[in-house]
Amino acid sequence: MTETTPDDDWAAQIEAQRRAKHEHFRDSARSPLPASMRGDAFPGLAYFDPDPAYRFVVPLHEHDEKETVTVETTADGEQTYRRWGEFRLEIDGETVTLQAYRPTDGADRFWVPFRDETSGETTYGAGRYLDLEPDRDRVDGEWVVDCNVAYNPTCAYNHAYECPLIPMENWLDVAIEAGEKKFPAEPAGADH
Repeated sequence: MTETTPDDDWAAQIEAQRRAKHEHFRDSARSPLPASMRGDAFPGLAYFDPDPAYRFVVPLHEHDEKETVTVETTADGEQTYRRWGEFRLEIDGETVTLQAYRPTDGADRFWVPFRDETSGETTYGAGRYLDLEPDRDRVDGEWVVDCNVAYNPTCAYNHAYECPLIPMENWLDVAIEAGEKKFPAEPAGADH
């Protein structure tokens, strides 16, 4: 009998989430892909193998003043967030800081977008996102910041979507070889 470890269970959960996303993109009428790229035409999604070195359980260092920031979007629009706090992570021996933003609509979740040294190479050029929710991503008062679940914004698959751009303060000088890679096809609507 093979014994499973917590890391095995965690990796199995990551793989299950990825399979569910694959099926949603390929088969769902709510897929961000146009119908012409679904079903048998779906090229699939690409990921780094799950790596526990990119999973962190850390405190959120809340800012005394939660400044409202305006974030530009891919469609020349704007969205507003509150810069709520920051996570301090050690990646490849270097301490990096990621700002956590809360939507101004009062939602109880955090948006943690980032660009890193893989952006434009093996991952989507504009960067990737993490979404943190208190009922799912908190352990003993600390947050689970798992870069293995970093995902591409919908505009990586279809230019018809409007996506917030990564604030420069979350552009990192390290490579985060975890989470979703570049979409292995040209995004729909790329001709404009």
